[in-house]
Amino acid sequence: MSSSRRLLRPFLYTSAAALAGGGVLYYVYRPLRIPGSDPASVPPPRYTDDGRFSPPRFPLLKTREEQIADLWKSSGTQATVDTVKDAAKRALGSLTGSQENATVGRGEKQGDAEPYDLLVIGGGATGAGIALDAATRGLKVAMVEREDFASGTSSKSTKLVHGGVRYLEKAVWELDYNQYKLVKEALRERKYFLDTAPHLSNWLPIMIPIQKWWQAPYFWAGTKFYDFLAGSEGIESSYFLTKSRALDAFPMLKKENLFGALVYYDGAHNDSRMNVSIATTAALYGATVVNYMEITGLEKDSDGKLVGARVKDRVQEKNSQAPQEFSIKAKGIINATGPFTDSIRKMDEPQVPEIVAPSSGVHVILPGYYSPSKMGLIDPKTSDGRVIFFLPWQGNTIAGTTDAPTAISQNPIAGEEEIRWILSEIQAYLSPDLNVRRGDVLAAWSGIRPLVKDPHSKNTESLVRNHLITASDSGLLTIAGGKWTTYRQMAEEAVDEAIKRYNLTTAPLIHAPRVSGSEMIDDAAPLDGTCQTHQVRLVGAHGFSNTLFINLIQHFGLESIVAKHLTESYGDRAWTVAALSAPTEQRYPVRGLKISALYPFIDGEVRYAVRHEYAQTAVDVLARRTRLAFLNAQAALEALPTVIDLMSEELKWDKRRQEKEWKDTVQFLASMGLAKSKLSVTRKDVESGKAGEYDEHERKLYSRHDKPADTMESDSKFAPGEKPIVATDSPVNR
Repeated sequence: MSSSRRLLRPFLYTSAAALAGGGVLYYVYRPLRIPGSDPASVPPPRYTDDGRFSPPRFPLLKTREEQIADLWKSSGTQATVDTVKDAAKRALGSLTGSQENATVGRGEKQGDAEPYDLLVIGGGATGAGIALDAATRGLKVAMVEREDFASGTSSKSTKLVHGGVRYLEKAVWELDYNQYKLVKEALRERKYFLDTAPHLSNWLPIMIPIQKWWQAPYFWAGTKFYDFLAGSEGIESSYFLTKSRALDAFPMLKKENLFGALVYYDGAHNDSRMNVSIATTAALYGATVVNYMEITGLEKDSDGKLVGARVKDRVQEKNSQAPQEFSIKAKGIINATGPFTDSIRKMDEPQVPEIVAPSSGVHVILPGYYSPSKMGLIDPKTSDGRVIFFLPWQGNTIAGTTDAPTAISQNPIAGEEEIRWILSEIQAYLSPDLNVRRGDVLAAWSGIRPLVKDPHSKNTESLVRNHLITASDSGLLTIAGGKWTTYRQMAEEAVDEAIKRYNLTTAPLIHAPRVSGSEMIDDAAPLDGTCQTHQVRLVGAHGFSNTLFINLIQHFGLESIVAKHLTESYGDRAWTVAALSAPTEQRYPVRGLKISALYPFIDGEVRYAVRHEYAQTAVDVLARRTRLAFLNAQAALEALPTVIDLMSEELKWDKRRQEKEWKDTVQFLASMGLAKSKLSVTRKDVESGKAGEYDEHERKLYSRHDKPADTMESDSKFAPGEKPIVATDSPVNR
């Protein structure tokens, strides 16, 4: 008996060790599902045996005019011009070039009121998310935005989809459950984010440089805890790199005092395109979404309860017409206006205390050679204790952010002091061989974080980005705070509260549109009247795969970099964008005229933005449909004539509107870091090349190269010592 025990015990120990080791090995090398790596839910079209090719056919959105007509119907007032006559007027306008003919008039014809269940004010990430959530629960919802979708904070983020490692650190050290809850929620939402829009988001490894040996176990424990909280929502575990491996992965790092690095995973995304996709997906599911529709007042009944809002169409103002105000009737109103939350609340109650503490976050864009294309970096402790990110984005490098109290404005300008602070922090951890110059800043902007005010906090950095839902006595439901990553959860909670507060009834969405453009997928299947936005795929997601760009190259003859850009910005809708692109009249590429020689944005994107994404201004296209203004302010200025011409063809702009677009866009580019001397440039200056000229002072600030350019001695056509900028018979050349 004793001998058998002696034999059995080592066997059990060995078996346990083998099982434990096997479990660890399986966890480390387990198959991982990387978003975008799966085959497309809807495969790309192929040529038939007889050589025919049928491109995908996607459902069309209602036009902006049709959406506005629906808003009028909510109060029982209908447009006097029906849809057919609208189309005829637009056609006539296209033939005559008359702005008057191309503009639809409205009257005061009365009919039965068709109030909305919900009116959402604000077209940022949260407002668009609420519209999508409500529409997919079978509610009748409208969303209006004073400017363009994502025109504020939602287009000016750090472009990360993350739980927040710094929030986790604070949660642990300060034993703050709210911080912990925020991180846990964000990590769950991060996975939904990447699943519902794989073409607009991706996993990104982020490096934490380690200077001291004792930092290694500290950061290792923190990143492993981050992995643990993510659980099944994570993709890959964090890992340690030795000094040599760290320098191999991120060659720009400073070698001195570098012990090694830890790498963890988070998500990255194209924020404004994500926002526009959420809004257009909501529109496909039946929501009424209208940009440039300004709230001028809230309407109440005799009991002081909100029943609707007064609005005006700002596009009419841009066309030099007097905007006609009208009412939108709704059973409930949700205020989701981000930094402008308190301005809407004061329309309801003028004396209400403010709940938003606006904080400025400045970011700068640098050339792509400052970072590897597939690896980001975080400095967890800057000179003043803040955190700074250094990330690859759209072929360039984004660095930021600052965190300071600020005043609220539509397009805040990044301060020179903040820009230089970011550059100095970057220089501190990059190799001394790299000279981080002010002239390398291609664009710089300031976004306003709508943090929820805490009366006990001393500075905005200590504020948690938890969201707050509150309601006024009149019934105005306000959602404030939060962060991009948690927009879907915020929308779900807001709609849940609205359903209870306004006694709304949800219903299954039986006749949902085929968002995928295919009968292969029933988009209505999961829509049972409950919140299903965690599995509602956005426009473009169904037919996306990492190899879709090859199909576009083969069918349309697009340039490789353009095809890849289109699939990563539009998903399966890249088929439509490519089809809207003009022939180049060259052997290769066959289609796609670039609006900027430096970037892969093409003419078809401008047409698509107008026809399918409600773009109304040149800024909409340059900043939020493409990202050119965020990537390079000077390049955006140089592309402006082309964009205005293309949009004028689509929207029948007259000369006055074109001039207004020029002025407004140049003014906007000032908030993107455009040099002050460029604010007075004319179209003629740009087309003649004068817009690229700088005086000596601005050359030091904005130029990416020295003047005059150095010439290798072997390449010089001049004799040694000869000065080519003066005449050869000058005394200095003798």
